[in-house]
Amino acid sequence: MDFLKEVLIDSKEQSWQASPMAGVWRKPLAREEAERGHATSIVKYEAGSFFRSHPHPGGEEIFVMQGTFSDESGDYPAGSYFRNPPGTSHAPHSKDGCELFVKLHQFKADDRSQICIDTNSYLQSEKSCYLLHKHQDESVYWFNLSHQSDLNDVSNILTNNESIEILILDGEMSYNDLLLTKGYWIRSHDFNISLLTINRSAVFLFKSGHF
Repeated sequence: MDFLKEVLIDSKEQSWQASPMAGVWRKPLAREEAERGHATSIVKYEAGSFFRSHPHPGGEEIFVMQGTFSDESGDYPAGSYFRNPPGTSHAPHSKDGCELFVKLHQFKADDRSQICIDTNSYLQSEKSCYLLHKHQDESVYWFNLSHQSDLNDVSNILTNNESIEILILDGEMSYNDLLLTKGYWIRSHDFNISLLTINRSAVFLFKSGHF
């Protein structure tokens, strides 16, 4: 929880920890308290598992990494990005199982946008980045960079704020000579784009200006 320190975690190497609901597992990346407050995690729903209906007092931000995540509003396949602001609630479940990137209790007080975006169509596009959400200084982007030269096209986005998070969704890239593959998570208060190398097509989430 020290936001001044750079954190790099390979979530694939982390152990699953049980949640309060049977069949739902977590890999904590950052957590304020055991079951409340600021939390960033990888979450796995086994087939047929569920959470009872619950509110989001500080908001909920989710990207579906694998499988299909569901609630009373519908089904969200891998590649879905959505935001449930403070004041909303739902009863999530997964028929066949899924894995999610989840951020809880991190919304600004006046950020009330409820968003659901399917990023799968972006994979067929020639564009290398899409803005998923922006509120005040906070921005969330989806990137698909094929070559090192692609960094030049998006360098203004990647360097416009030192406080950033990156989640690798697919492909490979390196940061300060550390190989980053699917599931790697970075949080940095002093991000240096000159240390970033695209090894092969890399798809990732990028968030800035939020801490």
